[in-house]
Amino acid sequence: MRAFRKMVKVETRLFLRDSATVVFGVLFPAGLLLGLGAIPALRESSPETGGLRAIDIWAPTALVFGMVMIAVQHVPSVISTYRERGILRRLSTTPAHPRSVLLAQMIVAFASVVVSAALMAFLAWAVLDIAPPERPLEFVVAFIVGYAALLGLGMISAAVVRTSSAANQVGTLLFVALMFFGGAFLPRALMPDVLREVGEVIPPGLQALTAAWSAEAGEVTATAGGQPFWLQIAVMAGIAVTASAVAAKLFRWE
Repeated sequence: MRAFRKMVKVETRLFLRDSATVVFGVLFPAGLLLGLGAIPALRESSPETGGLRAIDIWAPTALVFGMVMIAVQHVPSVISTYRERGILRRLSTTPAHPRSVLLAQMIVAFASVVVSAALMAFLAWAVLDIAPPERPLEFVVAFIVGYAALLGLGMISAAVVRTSSAANQVGTLLFVALMFFGGAFLPRALMPDVLREVGEVIPPGLQALTAAWSAEAGEVTATAGGQPFWLQIAVMAGIAVTASAVAAKLFRWE
């Protein structure tokens, strides 16, 4: 246990030294939301959105930036780098099994996502007067299950790519696709119904996060007759379990 705690500390130091990941994975969601909040038009309520401001509806999307960045870009890149440099193979001959490295990496990554979410939610409330999640328990469930689904997809990439360069390329493609359905490039409220319906079951389940944060915002972004909250969570959990099982089956230590 002592050796594992030391490994977590080492992975934490390595994470903090990666300035790009710290900036874009941890700090960027809050910075992005504050930057958008500085635009007066986005702070004005609209009858079309039930009196909500655009920034209120978009807040969960900013949160998703950090989740996706860490899960499908950072984690696969680190693991593929360890494989490329033979670190995983060498660890297999020591008491520190490679699985411990992977677990430590996942713990540090999840902690970074939690810090990012907490920082963004606090600044959203303190600076932009965006109310905290109305249903905190459901929000936490959606956050954890959604991140697990993202991490499962990221681990499939980490399981098979041979180099960190390839991991970055695959991670970028996943990032763009997931953020598109998450409404980063086109607000979900403006998407065609078919894209919004698909987006309800695409990790990390932004619709579930939005509905748990604000019932009014959830109604604005949901499609007519959209999937119930707990069904969306069940789909996310299914994706997390399936993707993790596939990643475990395909994973190569060398």
